[in-house]
Parts: sequence; structure tokens; C-alpha cells
Amino acid sequence: MDAKKTLRKYIMEKLSELKLPEYEDQSYQIAQQLYRSDEWISAETVAVTVSKAPEVDTLQIIRMGWEQGKRMVIPKCEPKSKRLDFRELKRFSQLETVYYGLLEPIVNETASVGGDEIDLVVVPGLAFSDSGFRLGFGGGYYDRFLADYHGNTVSLAFKDQLVNEIPVESHDIPVQKIIHSEGVIKIGD
Repeated sequence: MDAKKTLRKYIMEKLSELKLPEYEDQSYQIAQQLYRSDEWISAETVAVTVSKAPEVDTLQIIRMGWEQGKRMVIPKCEPKSKRLDFRELKRFSQLETVYYGLLEPIVNETASVGGDEIDLVVVPGLAFSDSGFRLGFGGGYYDRFLADYHGNTVSLAFKDQLVNEIPVESHDIPVQKIIHSEGVIKIGD
């Protein structure tokens, strides 16, 4: 467990050095690559978290999804069961601030969407290896969801989030593709 904590701390320090213009520039480059991907183009329903700095900016991705007529679904964490409840977001005012300053859907203003209806999940993380494994934020929510999910998965990463190796546990599930500011890593091709 210590290796994961150390890596989390290291990545957070690296990301805190990212100046706003560079953060915006890389976020934009990453989003442009996402929009050109087959996974995005073919997806009707896309699951994505509302980013919180220093994660890649996803607000622009949610807006683009709406503009393209996609159904954008945002996770609500269920702390008791440690599960994700993806809910359709039609406007940003349907979000509320929850613990750790995260923005999540307001339950009585949004409808729940089952995992079998989601074509593409943008999986968040702090660090990513080129084998598709990710270091999450420590809750295990996404690994639980991905265990039963059969659609496409991508992660978005700044170049400072790409590392050679991540401590992997038996329940960890790799993503199929990592899109970063300088290219795309396809896993298992």
C-alpha cells in the first residue's frame, strides 16, 4: 500500500507544478484526440467524471458531448456500497458539491443510467502505465464498476501522469486506451 501512497504523492506534486496555460493547452489537446477516436465517434452514451484540478479538464468534453447529441452520464459515488451510480446530466446546474469538493449529479434532478447502456467510460486516475493500469484515488469505485462493464474504456492523462509501472492488485482492471497530450496508447494491440 505504501508504494501507491508514495506514487500518489509524487504525481500530485508533479501536477501541482502545471501552470494554468499549460494545463488548459494539454487538456485541449487531449480532448481533441478523444473526439477523433473511434470510441468517442461511435458512442451514444458517454460516462465521464466532472474533473477537479489537476485532472484533465472534462467540462469541455461534457459540453462537446451535448453539442454532438450524446447522452452524457456522470457518476454519483455511493459511499456505503462503494459503487457508482451513473446519472444523465443535461445541464451543469444539475450538479452539487459533495465531499472533497467533487461535483456530482443531484439525484432528484437526474435519471440513473445502467452500465449496459453506456458505450464509453472515461476512467479517471492519477497515474497510468502503458499496460493500461491506473492508480486511482483510493476508493476502488471504478474497479468495482469495470468488473461487470463490457463497453469501451479510455483514460485521459497529462504526460506527467504516465509512469513505467504501477503497483497492481488482483482486482485492478486496465483501460483499453490512454489518450495523452502527445499521443494515444492502445492496450493489448
